[in-house]
Amino acid sequence: MDKFFENIARAFEGFNFADLLTILLFAAVFYYVFRILKINNVRSVIAVFVLFVVVTGIIFASDNDLKGDVFMVVPMVIAGLVLVIFNVEVKRDILNLNALNRLSEKREHQSFASKEEVEHYITEIIKALQNLSKDNIGALIILSNDNVPAQILESGVILDANISSQLIEGIFFVKAPLHDGAMIVNNYKIQAAGCFLPLTQNVNIPKELGTRHRAGIGITETCNVISLIVSEETGIITIAQRGKISRYADYDLLKKTLSDYYWKDLSTDGRKHA
Repeated sequence: MDKFFENIARAFEGFNFADLLTILLFAAVFYYVFRILKINNVRSVIAVFVLFVVVTGIIFASDNDLKGDVFMVVPMVIAGLVLVIFNVEVKRDILNLNALNRLSEKREHQSFASKEEVEHYITEIIKALQNLSKDNIGALIILSNDNVPAQILESGVILDANISSQLIEGIFFVKAPLHDGAMIVNNYKIQAAGCFLPLTQNVNIPKELGTRHRAGIGITETCNVISLIVSEETGIITIAQRGKISRYADYDLLKKTLSDYYWKDLSTDGRKHA
C-alpha cells in the first residue's frame, strides 16, 4: 500500500500541461458517459463503467511503466465507444445545444401568460386532440419550448398564431395543405405547421405505427420535446417522450402531460402561476 501511494506521488513530480489535459479529457468523457447512462437509466452499465474507470486508474497509478501517452488512449477509446453506442443521444445533445443558443437569444422577446390563460391553452389543445381522435383525423403536435432546430421549422410554414382548437383542427383537416406535417407549439403560440421531422430508426416500434408515429417518436430521440400523435386509422392518441411512447392517452394523461410542459418547462423562463 505504501508503494502505491509513493507511485502516485512520483507521478505528480513531473506533472505538466499534457498531463493536465489528459486528466481533464478523461474527466469530461467520464462525466458525459455517466450522464447519458443515468438519463437512460442503465444502472448495470453504470456500475460496470465506474468499475472499469476505477480499475484502470489503479493500474496506471501502480505501474511506472505506463506513461501518460498510453493513458491518453483510454479516454479516446471511451469517447469512440460513446459515439458508436450512444449516437442518438449525442445527436440529441448537439441539437439541444443549438436550441439553447437560440433560446437565450429569444427569451427576452417571449410574452408572459397568466394561470387562466395557460389553462385555456391546455383545454384548447386537449379539445382539439379529442375531436380529431373522434373523427379519426391524423395529427402530430410537438410541444417544443424552443427546442426544435431551425431546419425543421423552415421545412414548414411559420404561423406564430394563438392556440385554439379551431385552428388546430383546421390545420389537420384532411384536405388542408399542411395536414401531413407536424405542428410546432412553442410556449404560448402555434409557431409552425407542415413541418417534416426525422423518423425513428428503432426497429422495436410496433409495426402498426406508421410514418406519423415514427416521425413523432424520432423527434423526441433527437430533441427535448413532447409529441402528441393522433392515429388516422384508429383515432388512438399517443404521447412520445425521449423515444418512449404512451398509447391510449385519455383526458387525464393529456392534462398531466400538458400541465407538466407548461408549469415545469416554462417555469424556467421565470414565469410564475398568477
